[in-house]
Amino acid sequence: QVQLVESGGGLVQEGGSLRLSCESSGNIEVMSWFRQAPGKERKGFGCISSVDNSTWYEDSVKGRFTISRDSARNTVFLQLTSLKPEDTGVYSCAAAPPGPSCHTAPYATWGQGTQVTVSS
Repeated sequence: QVQLVESGGGLVQEGGSLRLSCESSGNIEVMSWFRQAPGKERKGFGCISSVDNSTWYEDSVKGRFTISRDSARNTVFLQLTSLKPEDTGVYSCAAAPPGPSCHTAPYATWGQGTQVTVSS
């Protein structure tokens, strides 16, 4: 089973940007990003497929967040722009076996998460 390690989190002002990384110890397949806001459940908001690099985003982040992959480095990236205070939370990546849709994939491998805090 692969291990995932996130990095790149931090404190940023509203409207700012961050780039998160998720490095895998093995080949990366279907990958997704999740966010757990303070006092709330973890929720997925974007993913990238392993077949054609197609992506899916939740409406709240569409146009502001971008997921990409570098297969040679076994790394998936999450570019965060136009950040809002409500984007604050622990961001985790997750991996799933290849499948038809990254949105409905069975994610079973998780990283430890990285904290993103957006100040107003």
